[in-house]
Amino acid sequence: MKLYRTTQGILAEAEGSFHTLPDRSWSELLADPDLLSIVRQATETAPVQLDAVSVLAPIVDQEVWAAGVTYFRSRDARIAESKEAGGSSFYDRVYAAERPELFFKAAGWRVIGPDGAVSIRSDASWSVPEPELTLVINPSGKIVGYTIGNDMSSRDIEGENPLYLPQAKVYNGSCALGPAILLADESLPKSTSIEIEIQRKNAVVFSGDTTLAELKREPTQLVEYLFRDQHFPHGVFLMTGTGIVPSDHFTLLSGDVIRISISGIGVLKNYVG
Repeated sequence: MKLYRTTQGILAEAEGSFHTLPDRSWSELLADPDLLSIVRQATETAPVQLDAVSVLAPIVDQEVWAAGVTYFRSRDARIAESKEAGGSSFYDRVYAAERPELFFKAAGWRVIGPDGAVSIRSDASWSVPEPELTLVINPSGKIVGYTIGNDMSSRDIEGENPLYLPQAKVYNGSCALGPAILLADESLPKSTSIEIEIQRKNAVVFSGDTTLAELKREPTQLVEYLFRDQHFPHGVFLMTGTGIVPSDHFTLLSGDVIRISISGIGVLKNYVG
């Protein structure tokens, strides 16, 4: 089952049919320990039509956090981009360490939804999207679902000095989520595919794919560290890192269209404003 936040209200999808949920706030629903039961009950009501243009980012009061250097490809890219700054060994150490790299990405009101405009920093010269499986976690620390995340990043700024990470990662239009939350009691299979395609003037200029089998850290481990000495009263979204990094000569340009797909969840499409 999938959960959509839309201008029509909150809709649940089951076997291709859409159903309206009871009149509750999005944040109350995600925090409810009986979330799955509530959604199952809603799918027994009369179906409605989903207006695709009404779909919003699946977040309101929650924060978005992110994990870094969780894929070998990301480790290699970070080492290469920061070599001249003397920080290349940091990423190798993080990849091998017990403690993961976790950082704040966005407040809920900053998050871009499907078909919205993501941004590249005006003072960056090397910008890329990072397609990431994103965990949906309730206030008690339980993973209740999954969505698609785009962690927009300024590689030249982070590469200049690893301490510039917040500036490379946190800015207007740097985070997109959607289109829906795939509700699940169990972990996604390791064979789950993550794919990205970037179009420029109707031509594909980059594409790549990976699977969750390449993710070094278990999602439950990332959640456990995130919830150490932190409280999320409305729940939290956690991006799990990227295993797809364009070549060093590639950078996003205004007008590019980014399509990220994860099997079982759907497609998150955004354009660069």
